[in-house]
Amino acid sequence: MAKSKKAKSNKKIIPKKPDQLSIEKAKDSVIKALDKNGDGQIEIDDIILLALDTPGVSINRELFLRKEFYQKYPEEVIKKAIDTTPAQAGIDVKDIDKIADEVIKFERTCVSGISTALGVPGGWAMAATIPADIVQYYGYTLRAAQKLMYLYGFPQIGAEGENIYIDSQTTNQLILCLGVMNGVAGANNAIKGMAKALSVGVEKKLLNAALTKGTFYPMVKAISKWFGIRMTKSIFAGFFKKAIPVVGGVIGGSITFFSFKPCCTRLQNALQDTMLSNPNHKSTTEEDEFVDSITNGTVIEVDVDDIISDDEVIENE
Repeated sequence: MAKSKKAKSNKKIIPKKPDQLSIEKAKDSVIKALDKNGDGQIEIDDIILLALDTPGVSINRELFLRKEFYQKYPEEVIKKAIDTTPAQAGIDVKDIDKIADEVIKFERTCVSGISTALGVPGGWAMAATIPADIVQYYGYTLRAAQKLMYLYGFPQIGAEGENIYIDSQTTNQLILCLGVMNGVAGANNAIKGMAKALSVGVEKKLLNAALTKGTFYPMVKAISKWFGIRMTKSIFAGFFKKAIPVVGGVIGGSITFFSFKPCCTRLQNALQDTMLSNPNHKSTTEEDEFVDSITNGTVIEVDVDDIISDDEVIENE
């Protein structure tokens, strides 16, 4: 009798292989949850819109800068930092860099909970949690991006107020940031070109036009297409083709605790040396071309094949 019980306890339970209908239903449920604009595809625009709808993701520039500087700098310096840039206000670059490092560390710690959840085996039943996990991850990514941009001199992203006003300009500017964070070729020059345009006083309406239909638009569209291909591949290639899926395989190496810091560091490195953050910055030919293009209303053509990410060349950083 005891032998029989022991044999029974050692018996391996083989999970039932999901049928194709179950796979397609799970796939459709993920697409439906993430397809914010309703075009039947998962695109970076969808993820940004969903993330910014999440409370706490939108960062108010003035409140953030006040909170970070009030302990060390007087009100007049903080006010100048808000009205212009921290660099112009005389905030020590070491203090800015230290706060930026702390921002990355804090947001990365928040991401660790998601990474843990994504690594838990859960089978097809866990498909329902994937959209929320992805949106949370990009929510923390966008929080870090906004904070870094404000520390290094960029103005409020979106309309002033408690929350970001999500228009095309806002979405496209954040897409450029995500391009930089993911090592997309050319995105660094675009951000630096935008910084120069802001520093020399290019009109806001010209910058908005550059983001939505002019200079930056081809780059934005190329990054969006690249993200769409990569995101669909990351979510579905490893997940829906496996007989016994594991949630940790859904995201692969694209969305993890370990990839978060390198992404943020790329953006920080790009922002540390622009005309908004460094008084001694020497403008490059590429930056000048972006500014000329913005003021002249011309377009800098970019193809998705030209923007292969660093991550695709070096899988593990």
